[in-house]
Amino acid sequence: MTSQDDESPSNQPDVQTTSFATDVRHWARRRPNETALTVVADGAIETQWSWAELDEWSNRAARAIVDLGATVGGRVVHVGRNRAGYVALLYGASKCRTTIVGINWRLTASEIAPLLADSRPSLVAVDDEFRATVESAIAAAGIETVIINAAAPSEWCGQCSSDPLSTQPEPDDIALIFYTSGTTGTPKGVLLSVAAIGANLAREAPWNIGPDNTVMVCSPVFHTAGTGWIYMPVHSGAHCLMMRDATPSQLLAAIATHRVSHALLVPAVIGTMINDPDVHTTDTSSLETLAYGASPIAPDLLERAMRTLSCDFVQLYGMTETGGPITYLRPEDHDPNLNLLHSAGRSPDGIELRIVDPDTGAHRATGERGEVWTRSDQQMAGYLGNPTATAETIVSDGWLRTGDAGYMDRDGYLFLTDRLSDVIVTGAENVYPVEVENVLTAHPTVSEAAVFGTPHERWGETVTAVVVASEGQVAEPTELITWCREHLAHFKAPTTIDVIDELPRNPSGKVLRRMLRAPFWAEHGRQIG
Repeated sequence: MTSQDDESPSNQPDVQTTSFATDVRHWARRRPNETALTVVADGAIETQWSWAELDEWSNRAARAIVDLGATVGGRVVHVGRNRAGYVALLYGASKCRTTIVGINWRLTASEIAPLLADSRPSLVAVDDEFRATVESAIAAAGIETVIINAAAPSEWCGQCSSDPLSTQPEPDDIALIFYTSGTTGTPKGVLLSVAAIGANLAREAPWNIGPDNTVMVCSPVFHTAGTGWIYMPVHSGAHCLMMRDATPSQLLAAIATHRVSHALLVPAVIGTMINDPDVHTTDTSSLETLAYGASPIAPDLLERAMRTLSCDFVQLYGMTETGGPITYLRPEDHDPNLNLLHSAGRSPDGIELRIVDPDTGAHRATGERGEVWTRSDQQMAGYLGNPTATAETIVSDGWLRTGDAGYMDRDGYLFLTDRLSDVIVTGAENVYPVEVENVLTAHPTVSEAAVFGTPHERWGETVTAVVVASEGQVAEPTELITWCREHLAHFKAPTTIDVIDELPRNPSGKVLRRMLRAPFWAEHGRQIG
């Protein structure tokens, strides 16, 4: 983008020319000495930067990224916790037109390796605590790259000039890549462009965030929710309060100490926070809006949270591929008498929704269940190097298939009822059964396995497995759970495993996971947690 928002008389960046680079430059000009970013770790301030300092650190990061060999369109992988170094990297990458690739630090080396092989980064920024895992992944991927300490920007860019580069992001530049798996368990890199992120930021949202607000970021930055709630307050000139890690008590203390006005939490965290004894003695009166999403929330938990925190609640529904929320359940919709607490809300202007027959694409009538399709200018450009998967997800006329099943009522409210794929969402993390099944069947005592999600009070769903023992072998559930934890991120490992004689199958031989999971959900009104 060639236009400069710095000369605009507006107090807000021009949404038509916005990018991470132009946003931070805008506020560094207008509010140089005001606090832009605070990082809290173990209840104490780890880092605090003004707008001028954020601009300067991201300028240094941009120069370091270039000096370390990244070119325009190159990729910078980040594997680390929520720290100021990531924010410098995020905005520095924009200033030199490179792409940030977020990778979950909970993954094992064998899970990270294919992501590195796919993204081919020029640079990998990793917290020291995960360096050994990432080095093993780099060796397994067979790539050459430079490694830097993500947690300590002073080490890799502190000596660089803070003078800005002349480079300006372009609308079609890919700003972010986040990995998501499909029904096969094969990771796919979701491409989010500068223009798509700008469209998301320009869209009307059910909250008012501006320079007088403090926005708390709790979600990990390898999720679109975590990174999105960094660039959203930065775009608005708000104070971004980033939590590196936090217990429920620490979250409550941060709200009181830093006068947090807006926060995004997953339902599991909301549950632990309102069940914490400190919630009754902590001053949360500054909290104006609590947004929640990434997994379904039980209405009784939602009602208790509303009574406890006495602020506006907003539900967000979207996914990595949609580039941001595609529906909102707004504060006024949270009246229990309206019977909308099971709803995901309505789409804002500029985002289209339709319910279709998943096999034919034919339109389904109001109240009739089908697959949720969406179309907007904020959705992904596609999957990295995977045109086949892109064509399977973005179909005729730009409609994006969500893989979620639901219906819309006559007022346009969306109700989600199920998933068309077998994905398990546990504590806002996606788990794809085939990936876990492949690990289970690699154990010598297992001949077959089926993995599915079952209800869990805290996490929404938990990973459950049934296995068939190999001939002449005895499959021990405890041993198999340990085996899975050695080969997978812990959130993917089954919490329970049963041994059965044979798996149920349809006439064509496909394992019927839905038959296995149905009894666990019999008392629930829907097939998702």
